[in-house]
Amino acid sequence: MSHSQNGPKLQTVNLVHKASSIDKQWSPRIVAEMNDYQFKVVRIEGEFIWHSHPETDEAFLVLEGELRIDLPHGSVFVGPGELFVVPRGVEHRTASEAETKLMMIEPRGILNTGHEGGERTAQNDVWI
Repeated sequence: MSHSQNGPKLQTVNLVHKASSIDKQWSPRIVAEMNDYQFKVVRIEGEFIWHSHPETDEAFLVLEGELRIDLPHGSVFVGPGELFVVPRGVEHRTASEAETKLMMIEPRGILNTGHEGGERTAQNDVWI
């Protein structure tokens, strides 16, 4: 949030509205921070790349649509209003059949592709 002389800006965040205003898919945007954690919204469709985050768990909260999270031993389906946490170090791939809007909660500085890199890596610390 922007900080002024009077402290942080205090306002509600409409997650669906924020996610809908992102111009392209697979481009997470920060909507809030809490301590060292960032709340990011994103629009996705299709499949991401397999990756892991050895340093942190990663939480996914579905706003609209259905998220499929592929894990080493099968897939988890996450619907609107549902939350799933991928434990640190567990390889995973997010996917959706149709456009899905979701929020991710993770520590500041975590890349969306983990340590895999590549063309799907999104720029960090972009607010919407």
